[in-house]
Amino acid sequence: MNKINLSAYQPIVDIQDNIVFANNGNVVLCYKGNLPEIYSLSEKDFEDMHGAWFQALKSLPVGTVVHKQDIYLKKSYSSEQLPNSTFLEKATHEHFKGRGHIEHSCYLFFILTKNKALNNPKYVNPFRKVSKGIVQELDDNIKSFANSVSDSVSFINNSRKMDFVSLKAEEIQQLTSSYFNGFNEGYDTDILLDKKSVNIGENHFDALAINSELCFGESVQSSKTNEKFTSDDFVFHQGFIDGLGLTLNENHIVNQILYLDDKQKWRKLLDKKIEELNKSSNFGSQNKVVLGKIQHI
Repeated sequence: MNKINLSAYQPIVDIQDNIVFANNGNVVLCYKGNLPEIYSLSEKDFEDMHGAWFQALKSLPVGTVVHKQDIYLKKSYSSEQLPNSTFLEKATHEHFKGRGHIEHSCYLFFILTKNKALNNPKYVNPFRKVSKGIVQELDDNIKSFANSVSDSVSFINNSRKMDFVSLKAEEIQQLTSSYFNGFNEGYDTDILLDKKSVNIGENHFDALAINSELCFGESVQSSKTNEKFTSDDFVFHQGFIDGLGLTLNENHIVNQILYLDDKQKWRKLLDKKIEELNKSSNFGSQNKVVLGKIQHI
């Protein structure tokens, strides 16, 4: 069994506003999201949201990693803020007091990976003088990246269905502490690594990775009908993977990670594949089928 000592290997070097400088050279811009109420969106609303995400993210620099994280934690409702004077108010107060529910928090991170200026040996080595050129390169890269991210977040917010705001330094520290403490409250604990799971205090963690389009079947839609609440008179829609958050009544985290690589690279590979299939299309019907699919893309 291995143990992680975060005090010896701090993952965060510095925080400036909502910008995190990680010890591996990554630069992370952090936001917290306010999403629409569940079952309040129509099929068209989900399509519009999907279009807003697509337009917002497609202009980000090549190599950017976009990480949307939804954290669901079991909580007990505190009714202290409810009025408690009249008969009905007391009944309402007692009805909701201590009632269990799932608390949802949404975060959005934009990551500039392995910044070359930040990983420069002259910058990493504390005994060597840092040249002004390296510092200027670092500043320029981060400013350009921050401007691109700001444009993307503004585009998402302009859709009027979602609202993302910058996290403050103390909020980032609190989230980091809670995350690496396994969301245990009231005490600090260790991260214990087993071969098949991770134990942090009283919480036991396991992971499921969906990293292939083959996991989704033949087609993927931006939304689907909730069969439990839908009737002949009303249709309730939910996001394609919202079932993980809405029906899994245990502590869990849903991570969606996008790697924005070079589109031209894939276009060249497809062009090369089309050329090869054109030459061999007469040697089998399967080659013609694959060629048609690639040309459609």
